[in-house]
Amino acid sequence: MRAHILPLPARLLRRAFVAATAAAVALGSVQTAAAQQKLPIVRDAEIEALVRDYARPILKAAGLGNSGIEIVLVNDPSFNAFVAGRRIFVNTGALLSAETPNEIIGVLAHEAGHIAGGHQQRLRDQLARAQTMAVLAGLLGVGAIAAGAAAESRGLGQAGMGLALGGSEMARRSLLSYQRGEETTADRSAVTYLNKTGQSPRGMLKTFERFQSALALSGAQVDPYRISHPTPRDRIANLEALAHESLYFDKADPPELQQRHDMMRAKIAAYTQGQGALQRLFRKGGDPLAKQYGAAAVAFLSGAPRAALPKIDALIKAQPKNPYFYELRADALVKANQPAEAARAYATAVKLDPAKSGLLRIGYGQALLAIGTSEAAQQAAEQLRIGLDRDPENADGYRSLAQAYGQLGEIGEAELATADGYYYSGAYNEAKIMAARAQQKLKRGSPGWLRAQDIINTKSGKRKG
Repeated sequence: MRAHILPLPARLLRRAFVAATAAAVALGSVQTAAAQQKLPIVRDAEIEALVRDYARPILKAAGLGNSGIEIVLVNDPSFNAFVAGRRIFVNTGALLSAETPNEIIGVLAHEAGHIAGGHQQRLRDQLARAQTMAVLAGLLGVGAIAAGAAAESRGLGQAGMGLALGGSEMARRSLLSYQRGEETTADRSAVTYLNKTGQSPRGMLKTFERFQSALALSGAQVDPYRISHPTPRDRIANLEALAHESLYFDKADPPELQQRHDMMRAKIAAYTQGQGALQRLFRKGGDPLAKQYGAAAVAFLSGAPRAALPKIDALIKAQPKNPYFYELRADALVKANQPAEAARAYATAVKLDPAKSGLLRIGYGQALLAIGTSEAAQQAAEQLRIGLDRDPENADGYRSLAQAYGQLGEIGEAELATADGYYYSGAYNEAKIMAARAQQKLKRGSPGWLRAQDIINTKSGKRKG
């Protein structure tokens, strides 16, 4: 696994920040929005492929199959998911906590309901209305306060203050009520999508039951009129009858999908929380191969790649066509300073990968680059270009491509790749400086020269043409 934990690029950050700001306004807290400014994004070929497989039929049922919806993984231990623009963000904590694929599929169906229902735009409209209501109430209150002062009437001034504060509270409650209504609509849409795809809504109910249990254990007293979502108890009550009417309520996930899910959970536990979390995950049993996978990952992460290799080879023997076992083997070999063998393992992973992940190609290119010969650098550049064609916003890939071009003496191309790396990291000033340097070495009017010009001309945070 190459679990890249990256800061959210600034262009994506703004989209996430819009959703976070809406939540902050609704909850009366600026901390919620501020926290979203440092979203740690996880990149992993295996997990991304699995979650896309979960989402694909749901998005099609929602009429979003050709809408370019992206799934983004967030390294956060809480059980949460949210929508921003055309992206569905899913926390690793949700993936780790969900015991079945169906639970995550229910979460994705709910988020798809928000996108298909146009809830983000409607929320922006409601925010504007709420802000207008608050401003008008404030103006009326100020007017009453001023009138009270002119008339030397303390009572009228106090009434004006109450009018201003009450108007703001009314606007906030109106917005929260609207949001709760949209959440209920998204829940119902999710059941519709699950029925269309022949999947059970049981996972959704289990998720809400988990939330209800956690809330009860916390002892927190929640005012249902001051939150942006219905309480878990209300959501269960609203959905229980509808869910039980489904013809697919008792349908279980296919065993092979459950095994992939278990292996994903083992990987997340190993990479984000370590040996202890892995032991807790399999305390009551679970898929044996997933348990072995997690143990191999822990061995690799503990700084003993050579000790991990026999464990990984046992996994490959059990599933010789699993590309992600070869990916883990390649990573262990890189760590053991055996880049040539690592490159061969990556080549196998790339060949077996049904999802054609750009991440695996980039990993292959990086292993080739570590060999250190001109021939390997040439092959690395080729693999990195293919990977970046499939994953064009991968800043880490551009940095490796720049290194490959540097080894080959192609300085203009190296500086252009460096500029792209800066650009997709959100460092726009540095990107423009490197793009200008690259142009001096590239043929005027060539594709590379034009890409550099695009970077130079781009306003901060705006996508290149």
